[in-house]
Amino acid sequence: MTDLKNDFWKQLKDVRAGLLAADGERPVPMAPHADKDENAIWFITAKGSAADRAAKSSGEVSFHIADTKAHLYANIFGTAEISSDEKKLDEIWSVVASAWFKDGRDDTSVQLIKMTPTEGEVWVSNGGASFLYEIAKAQMTDDTPDVGEHGRVAF
Repeated sequence: MTDLKNDFWKQLKDVRAGLLAADGERPVPMAPHADKDENAIWFITAKGSAADRAAKSSGEVSFHIADTKAHLYANIFGTAEISSDEKKLDEIWSVVASAWFKDGRDDTSVQLIKMTPTEGEVWVSNGGASFLYEIAKAQMTDDTPDVGEHGRVAF
């Protein structure tokens, strides 16, 4: 058995997008920026967005991941808050983020959100050749494929 929480943080660095859902709002695609040391998932959004509204109310949020390239699947629950950490924003800013804002990093609608996860359910798959081997083996035997680890995680 692996350390699912550690595997989650490690694999999350390779996730390009997931769905962020605020209480009472529809889930929206967002790019996560993992920070294990701060127990935080950072998002760049626009002022007035669902993520922004949730953070302003210190609302409960969830982040859902199904990323085959990162070999990570998860439902993560926690709280969101507005952050004015310019250093963090500079650290995670990218060309991709810039594409969403007319004036790039200097756009007045840029908003940094910090999600603090509290709990979640995580699946970490083996991926690659071992995944294919397990599928092939299951087809020739009565075994269920062993494609990774799954469990509840407390942050």
